[in-house]
Amino acid sequence: MSYLLEVKNLKKYFTVPNGLLHAVDDVSFSIKKGETLGIVGESGCGKSTLGRVILRLHEPTSGRILYEGMDITTFSKSEMIHMRRNMQIIFQDPYASLNPRFTVAQIIEEPLKIHKLYKTSGERKERIEELMEMVGLSKRVYNSYPHEFDGGRRQRIVIARALSINPQFIVCDEPVSALDVSVQAQILNLMMELQKKLGLTYIFISHDLSVVKHISDNVGVMYLGQLIEKASKKKIFKKPLHPYTNALLSSIPSINVDVKKERQILRGEIASPINPKQGCRFAKRCEFAADICFNSNPKYVEAEEDHFVACHRFEEAANDI
Repeated sequence: MSYLLEVKNLKKYFTVPNGLLHAVDDVSFSIKKGETLGIVGESGCGKSTLGRVILRLHEPTSGRILYEGMDITTFSKSEMIHMRRNMQIIFQDPYASLNPRFTVAQIIEEPLKIHKLYKTSGERKERIEELMEMVGLSKRVYNSYPHEFDGGRRQRIVIARALSINPQFIVCDEPVSALDVSVQAQILNLMMELQKKLGLTYIFISHDLSVVKHISDNVGVMYLGQLIEKASKKKIFKKPLHPYTNALLSSIPSINVDVKKERQILRGEIASPINPKQGCRFAKRCEFAADICFNSNPKYVEAEEDHFVACHRFEEAANDI
């Protein structure tokens, strides 16, 4: 089976005063071309760090990142500059990721200049106007500055900049979390339209399960640096295998007042990602935890077809859910 991106045993540790912070710890997954993998989890679980390590904005501690079969962890800085044409990122805060001294045209034009894609300013201008139309920006804002826009239109500028060099793969790092709900829907629909039109592949990072359900084909759940469950959107939302995934799903608000939904409250101490101890990191908060959970790290296995989970007692938990 051919994949656009394969991540194998990826790790990213940061040195802190008390030891090593395991921000991303032995994560593995694959994405087919044209698909969207949603990554969800609590704040601090390592999902944003994972996205940045995949693009080598942070250098991995160990592991492999295969893009179209090429291991980009071995690439030099000059080789990675060339790879930037294929791999881009959309950041969470559109205002912080835009140069306030640049106009819309200059922001979108900058990648074109860096990668020397067009010879003349006229060709670049034509490309800029094409991109602005593609993301729903009027030509009259060509020479406007970021502070003149609301969050939704700023994010459209960021998307246009990311698309300017025709990438195949984009890491979307909570791209709608800073926007109003009505604007979120507009940006999500735009991203889905662009994906269909241009054949883009996304990693969509979010803490909002409703957003992930709307845009993703497959969903991966992270907890304290580890990928603990991954499956198709349908399987994850219909039959989660990991107790933590079930707790996350129970937190989704429902607009149906006639359906009584039991909220699962997680109790217990949150394990430290700094020099983590042997055993499952969710064990102290898990109602299904047994001795093996505290003494042995659970293996990440394929429990069902294309449904992966890292849990010693997923069978007991799934039957009870």
